[in-house]
Amino acid sequence: MTTPETLLRRAAAGEYLKSRYGVGSAGTLAKLACVGGGPLFRKLGRFPVYLPSDLDDWAAGRTSVKISSTSELH
Repeated sequence: MTTPETLLRRAAAGEYLKSRYGVGSAGTLAKLACVGGGPLFRKLGRFPVYLPSDLDDWAAGRTSVKISSTSELH
């Protein structure tokens, strides 16, 4: 079960992603919540909230394997 301390509002979730992965913003999360493709979130009343583990899972799913050349991605 989650506790209120583990839930991040959108601005804090964007800061979390930026500090851990170097990418992310509240605006990007808002857009992805509308068009799809973003991390899982919940609603707490009218506010979208994110679990850090869901943000980590989303970032991990967008990260490639280790490579030494971009030609390895094809």
